[in-house]
Amino acid sequence: MQKVYYLSTCDTCKRVMNEIEIPSSFIKQDIKTQGITAEELDQLFNFTDSYEELFSRRAKLYQERNLKDENLLEEDYKAMILEHYTFLKRPVIVNNDKIFIGSSPKTVAAAKKSIHSK
Repeated sequence: MQKVYYLSTCDTCKRVMNEIEIPSSFIKQDIKTQGITAEELDQLFNFTDSYEELFSRRAKLYQERNLKDENLLEEDYKAMILEHYTFLKRPVIVNNDKIFIGSSPKTVAAAKKSIHSK
């Protein structure tokens, strides 16, 4: 599978996707308009064995709900990601058997290398 989960209104997602030069063969899913299904989230979980790794602590709802003070479990992270798209850390890039989550320079470089190495 070659897929990108992103937010079309997010400048960081746009920058990362441009920097990586995501090929047109990749499926691009805007999580705001298309959402993410439980099945899709479970597929991502299979790469990471952690919903927490897929969870964004930068989401406004995270701050508004004071979740930093909560003792969250994997099921909580999964439920929140399915509840609202902003809880998914983005972009999430799947390149066959590899997953790249977020926009750190190290992650972006690794994704670019994975996608463009032959």
